[in-house]
Amino acid sequence: MEARLKSEPNADVTTAIQHLYKAIHSSGVAPLVMDLVHLRVSQINGCSPCVYAAVHSARKHGESDERLHSVVAWRETPFFTDAERAALALAEAATRIQDGAPGVTDEIWEAAAAHFDDRQLPSILLEVSLTNMFNRINRATGEQAGKTW
Repeated sequence: MEARLKSEPNADVTTAIQHLYKAIHSSGVAPLVMDLVHLRVSQINGCSPCVYAAVHSARKHGESDERLHSVVAWRETPFFTDAERAALALAEAATRIQDGAPGVTDEIWEAAAAHFDDRQLPSILLEVSLTNMFNRINRATGEQAGKTW
């Protein structure tokens, strides 16, 4: 499938997204945690360009293949810290709302809040939201894996 959009992105949109990412990454959440969140959300949504980009970024941050291959089954592996598990659970709960799942329950929120502060939690949620947005844009436009941004 060939990508459907041929033009360059709107400069105002690009600038706005850059500001959002600057805010996300200034919260103190480890970049690797954000990579794992981005990867898991993109796996759920079946967005190959974002899965590719998340793996590429995580490797640049020193992530192992063993852990990257296990993100899809993070609950069944011993490879993730409690903080990473809390972030992944939050990401999944905030993403799977269309599946009829209950969303972010008090239990999921409290587990995340035990590891991330009031500045970090909104940043993780914004990462989840932006990833969901990009997943949908990529799926709608037929973007293919193989690029990084």
